[in-house]
Amino acid sequence: MRRTLLAALFGLALLMPFAAGATSRFPERIDLPNGFRPEGIAIGPGDTFYVGSIPTGAVVRGHLRTGESSILVPAQAGRAAIGIDNDHRGRLFVAGGPTGHGFVYDARTGANIADYDFTVGDPPTFVNDVIVTRRAAWFTDSVNQVLYRVRIGRHGRLGPARTVPLIGDIQYQAGFNVNGIDATRDGRTLVIVQSNTGKLFTVNRRGRADEIELGGATVAGDGLLLEGRKLYAVVRNPDRILVLRLSRDLESGRIVDEITHPDLDDPTTIDEFGHRLYAVNGRFSTPPQPDTPYWLTKLHK
Repeated sequence: MRRTLLAALFGLALLMPFAAGATSRFPERIDLPNGFRPEGIAIGPGDTFYVGSIPTGAVVRGHLRTGESSILVPAQAGRAAIGIDNDHRGRLFVAGGPTGHGFVYDARTGANIADYDFTVGDPPTFVNDVIVTRRAAWFTDSVNQVLYRVRIGRHGRLGPARTVPLIGDIQYQAGFNVNGIDATRDGRTLVIVQSNTGKLFTVNRRGRADEIELGGATVAGDGLLLEGRKLYAVVRNPDRILVLRLSRDLESGRIVDEITHPDLDDPTTIDEFGHRLYAVNGRFSTPPQPDTPYWLTKLHK
């Protein structure tokens, strides 16, 4: 699910010539391989995007400016790709869903860098989303009341994984619980959404979750995108992106807008490039076939 500082900086730089009158346009819709069944997206550096495949673990890499893409990480037995994020060191971090794993790939070559087994007790486990901060990669689990933290040390060295129990205001229930995740710019505070209750929480590095008071509103969200005090939450039924304004201390918030588009079809998550948002369409209500089309939809903030 996610915005990175790197993507934002490169995005703004690349947008400057277009503001000056260049004629090139970014396509409104970017087609992905037929039958791909996408879920997560990460953008950067520049207009490069990465999208993962739920059932195969494959990752495509493409360019927002041209809409062209190709397979970077091939399908691999026993792997899945749900949430995805990248860092400024050219690495992709991928949540492995029901595999109970988190994968790290080289964003340039697609080569395997690391494979973390997060399995907690007996199955089921569902590693759903990931956000990378300066010091760690944080993964959510929609079944077990924990986060997984992979430490990032000096010179970007990856450390071991650690399970961080979620405590405080949050209480897991039957069904899919914590889903999307993002972080403040300094990486000290995480924001998560509990899809089956529609609640949002801030989480500190020790796993303490404090509910964000929404004045009675609920956000049954999937992917999240945090931009300062503005939070974008991808929701379905109906398909839209909710825009929330959070208080300075992140203790409360309110829904201030929503973004819709006729091209949205079961959107799962978003990332940003300059003043644009790009939504992945999971199309879960469409029976998947080898020739089923999938795409990204460009939105405006």
